[in-house]
Amino acid sequence: MSKIRKAYKVRLKTNDELERKLVRISGSTRFLWNKSLAMNLERLERDQGILWYNELAFWMKVWKGSEEYGFLGECPSQILQQKLMDLERAFRDCFDRKQPLKRLPVFKKKGMADSIRFPQGFKIDNRRIFLPKIGWVGFYKSREILGKVKNITLTRRAGRWYASIQTEQDIEIGKHPSDSVIGIDAGIKCFAAFSDGTLVEGVNSFRRHEQALAREQHRLARKQKGSENWNRQKRKIARLHHRIANVRGDFLHKLSTEVSKNQARVYVENLNIRGMSGSARGTEEEPGSNIKAKAGLNKSILDQGWFEFRRQLVYKLAWQGGSLEEVDARNTSLRCSCCGHIEKRNRKSQAEFVCLSCGKEQHADVNAAINILTVGQTGMACGSNRNSGRKQELARNREGVLPVA
Repeated sequence: MSKIRKAYKVRLKTNDELERKLVRISGSTRFLWNKSLAMNLERLERDQGILWYNELAFWMKVWKGSEEYGFLGECPSQILQQKLMDLERAFRDCFDRKQPLKRLPVFKKKGMADSIRFPQGFKIDNRRIFLPKIGWVGFYKSREILGKVKNITLTRRAGRWYASIQTEQDIEIGKHPSDSVIGIDAGIKCFAAFSDGTLVEGVNSFRRHEQALAREQHRLARKQKGSENWNRQKRKIARLHHRIANVRGDFLHKLSTEVSKNQARVYVENLNIRGMSGSARGTEEEPGSNIKAKAGLNKSILDQGWFEFRRQLVYKLAWQGGSLEEVDARNTSLRCSCCGHIEKRNRKSQAEFVCLSCGKEQHADVNAAINILTVGQTGMACGSNRNSGRKQELARNREGVLPVA
């Protein structure tokens, strides 16, 4: 038996009174984060050591007992302590040399990423949750919540409150029910091409809502900043962004669940998405070129959600007893999956692949997916053209034997 953690996200049923309580508590946690962060940043400027959790917890008690910051006492202590723990972890990650993207913690703005975490003191009774100093709150229940509840995190998205219920479960991870292996090539026109010839079209959630989003943003630009109409329009835009994210997330979860249940081992490209979606603006000394075209390509790349799809596959396959492996993506789209010939002209268009050596015609993305599968199974990269000295072996592969790496 293995212990895993799962999160069930549900939408809360709130009213005006509950909204006020949640906003007040989230405001208190945000204030504590910002004030503690400001103290540590000031100490860093003076070349002093920062205050860790124990020291900040002492100052929190002082602030709660003061007249100026007494409002912190209306907030459950565990929530405030959890926020200080989050700040300490953020600083430790910042100073960790193993972290690839190190940066100092930033201040939290009102209405941006409002969250409250309850580590204890909660209860769940069918379709309602009891939260300390808030009371019973109903939620929309779509499935049973299994396992031991470890913590509950409330977040506000587009004017609505959601609860993420994290549970700990004991599951038996054995051999995957299937022995199937597959390679997946990620793309823009076609979200995923499988080595068995299956093509999966993406939802392109942002592109589908792009005109509506631009229209709403133009309306926002014509309103007076800070007015009630301006705030109302901002909430409308936030709901539209939330819808875009939900459409994309629903698609990725359904596809990753289907793949993890049917495939024991999955091979994908090791893509540098951050580099692929980097800006082409350049600098004042060396300005970039084709900036508008690159910006459009970046939108399309980020609209797919390749990284999130890969992240979901990792843990879902692990739960099923399968595995996901990344392979070198070099030349997988230019190499013939039949004879191994590598030539840029092999790829006639975005979707058409015709080998100039053996004449093999295939969908370009499917050909790349087969190469990814071959590289994953053999451990050999598609880095060079190996036609010379191996014509007999390549000829055997043209007859339908395993492709050469």
